[in-house]
Parts: sequence; structure tokens; C-alpha cells
Amino acid sequence: MNELKLSGAETLGIELGSTRIKAVLIDENCRPIASGAHNWENKFQNGYWTYSLEDVWQGIRNAYSQLNNEVLMKSGSRIKNLAAIGFSAMMHGYLAFDKNGNQLAEFRTWRNTTTSQAAQKLTALFGFNIPQRWSVAHLYQAVLNGEEHVKDIDYITTLAGYVHYMLTGVKAVGIGEASGMFPIDSSKNDYDELMLDKFSSLEEISKYPWNIRGILPKVMLAGECAGKLTEKGATLLDESKTLEPGILLCPPEGDAGTGMAATNSVREKTGNVSAGTSIFSMVVLQKPLSKVYEEIDMVTTPAGRPVAMVHCNNCCTDLDYWVNMFYELLKSCGSDIEKPKLYDILYQKALEGSPDCSGIVNYNYFSGEPVAHANSGVPLLFRNPESKLTVSNFFRAQIYSALSTLKIGMEILEKEGVEIDCINGHGGLFKTPVVGQRLLAGALNTPVAVTKTAGEGGAWGIALLAKYASDTKGESLEDYLDKYVFKDNESSVETPVESDVKGFAVYMEKYKKGLAAEKAASGVIN
Repeated sequence: MNELKLSGAETLGIELGSTRIKAVLIDENCRPIASGAHNWENKFQNGYWTYSLEDVWQGIRNAYSQLNNEVLMKSGSRIKNLAAIGFSAMMHGYLAFDKNGNQLAEFRTWRNTTTSQAAQKLTALFGFNIPQRWSVAHLYQAVLNGEEHVKDIDYITTLAGYVHYMLTGVKAVGIGEASGMFPIDSSKNDYDELMLDKFSSLEEISKYPWNIRGILPKVMLAGECAGKLTEKGATLLDESKTLEPGILLCPPEGDAGTGMAATNSVREKTGNVSAGTSIFSMVVLQKPLSKVYEEIDMVTTPAGRPVAMVHCNNCCTDLDYWVNMFYELLKSCGSDIEKPKLYDILYQKALEGSPDCSGIVNYNYFSGEPVAHANSGVPLLFRNPESKLTVSNFFRAQIYSALSTLKIGMEILEKEGVEIDCINGHGGLFKTPVVGQRLLAGALNTPVAVTKTAGEGGAWGIALLAKYASDTKGESLEDYLDKYVFKDNESSVETPVESDVKGFAVYMEKYKKGLAAEKAASGVIN
């Protein structure tokens, strides 16, 4: 007897993350019923962190094929029709195409810190912080560099926007993703007209045949129909050729927007922290910040509400390398331990460490870290001669390192008087129960919640946004998530432990002082 019966009311979400492409199928009650995944890695080529578009499509098809095979096994048939589809990807970055759809330059991801000149000039021009990873910063830097491809630009987009366009023929992005391409006017839920004019009037820009308004994708809100799956799109996605065209697609979003949806963090005074390859917080604001901060990005929820974002390029990569080294040692000793179990053991040991890590300080900078004003990075660890170098203290320092740059940005919001009732955590840092959640609560001195569905991540989040677009039920996104998705969702909450709060404060004092050494080391080695 088949354990799954397809009705055609299911919704598909696919997210292209930094290390994994994940596909999730949800039922009418928003519960995951099948999934698929494809692992991939960025490459450093011609001075840029990038992925090839061939790898994009291979990864999407592999993830979907796995999901489709699971559906076949459970139901006896492959997917033919769906209520809606949603695509998400790592936020922002730069993809440029000519009028014939030819890619003009390598995909420049969020991880690149090559646009400081452009970002600084645009921040001064707009009176609005423009981070290095934003699309307009990449565009303007290409102009300043005198890159040949700029004159041939017909449109620019993000990875999510590109995949969406290829499947629907519609050049659009969700407003959350759009807010990382070019500043948004939240009163109009569109690109800021005054800033568009300022950009167009730049001497370096006015000589080109294109206008910034014409090369940016359309801005769309959660709940809107952003096109339908074409025959070509169905073939691109489904190698089995059973998926039918005509399926509604929601506006594509970046992983920041899907993280907000997946953690129900779209109302004022809510926030979330996504912790994986990178770490970033998203806090929905009640009022504007008093001034422009280089460390704070102003973006929006998928429904257009203003959000203060602290985005840090580095989180768990360095930690993962250390786990791999311990794993190699144990295997060499004949151990049959599995890696997930080793992660759990090391995370649990971290709770046994000294609250201040006994003076051990770690920098996890595989790439530059704009929040810490580091243009490039190199992993670095130091300790006092009297520090107790134990596994517990060492691994606690690894987790603290994943949180430290985020703390620098969050301190700004704290001084601004931004209110947060609770932070919702999701991502790899929270896979081991309690540990990452408790240490983040201590670092931010704020309760941290993790829902039972948090592990489903951004693919589930974009599936929820697709479900919402297929039938909003006349509700705002905030009310829809409360009433139809998270009403009975189980969650665990860790409140700050005083010793963790004090210990992390001591660690941060050393961390900030040692940043000069990190920058010097990076300058010498890189």
C-alpha cells in the first residue's frame, strides 16, 4: 500500500545554499513529505568565489531527481502537477547577461570582498549603507575596473532570480532579495527612485547605453504570482519529463528571506539567526535606525517590512575543518565513530569548557569579514601561556568564534535600543540539541528558540512562500504563518545563563583586541 497519495496540491521549494542544494516537497498542511539534496562547493577562479551555471543546473536536477524518486517510492508515481514552486539561493551577488542571454562575467557570490571601493563610494552617494556583496556594488566596481563586459549588459540578477527567469521567462525577484540588489523604498515597496537617479547621474554610468532601471529585475511581494513554469522550464528541472508546465511560481527569494519565513520571524520585534557557512541575523524593526552603519544592512522581509541585517561571511567552515582533523585521527586509531556523532560529542564537550575558554581565542576567517573591517582572512588561533588547552576549552572557542563577528554587529542594534523578544535559530550550528542555542543565548544575552522544523531550512521556507502565493487566504504573511504554519509548531527555548554571558564578554574583549593580529596575519599570508 502506498504511504503517500499525491493530490496536486503539494508545493515544492528548492534552495541553492553555499554547500548544498536542497529540495523539499510539502503537503497541504505545510508538512515536509519528501526531500532531495546535492552537495557542491564554490571555486576561487580569476580572483572571485564562484559557481558555474552548469553546476547550478546539474545540482538542481540532482536534488529534484532524488526528491522525485522518493515520491515514486512512497506513492508509486512521479510528480506531475503542483500547487506552486519556489526557488531560493544564497543572497545577492552578481550575474550579468547580454540581450541574447549570454553570461557576461563569472557569477560573483556574496563571499567576495572585492568591491570595497564601489561600496564606499555608493554609501557616500546614497547616504545609505551599501555592503560589498550587494549587486549594485558589484556592478559599480566592474564599471570602476573598466571591465569590458559592462557595455553589453542587458540585465543583472541574483542566482535565485536567474533560476526563476530560466524556468518562467519572468525577470523578477522577491522584495527581500531585491533589497540586496539595490536600496528599497519601503513606503512604495520598490527600488528607491532618488537613489536610482543618483546612480544614473554618475559620470562613469551615464556613458553606457543601459539605464539602471532597465537592467534590474522587477520587485515583487510575498503572495504574488511571479509567473508560471514553461515547457522549457519543466524540462530544465525534471529529467524524467513527467512534470507538467503551467505551475505557479512565487517570487524568488534569497536565503535571508527564506530563513525569516522558516523561523516565523517576519513581525516587528522578532529576529532570527541563520548559522551555516555564513552567519547572519535578521531583526524586524519597529522604527528606523538613527544613522547609517557600515556594519548593518537595511533589507526587508518577503512582505517588505524594514529589517536590520548583520551579515558575516564566516561561521562553521573553520569549525568543520577542525572536526575533520579529529575525525581523521580517530579513524587512524581504528575508531568506527561516525562524523555526526563526533560533532555531537565535541559540541557537548564545549559546554564543559570554561565560560571564557581559558583565554583561547579563535578567528574563523576563511574570507574577508566586512563587519570586522577585515578585507581578507586567514584562520588564526592564539592563547595565553597559562591557558588550559583542553578539548572542552578549544571547541568552546570554535563555537564562540562562529558567533563573535555577529556579536560586533548586534552590539550596534543594542545601543540603538532595538527591541527583540526572542531570536529564532536555524542552520547547522543548531543541529546538536541545546549547545549552539545556549551559547548563542549567552553571546547575545537574549532567549534563543529553535523550532522542530528549523532543520528543514530555507528550502522549506521558500516552499512556504510558494504555498502562500498559491492561496494567501486573504491573510498578511505574518498572520498566514501564525495561523496556518506555526500554530502547533513545537519549539525549545534557551534563556541566557549568567556564566555564559559573563564568559563570552571576557572572550569578546580579547577577540576585539586580537583583531589587529588577525588583520596583520592575513596581510602577510595573503
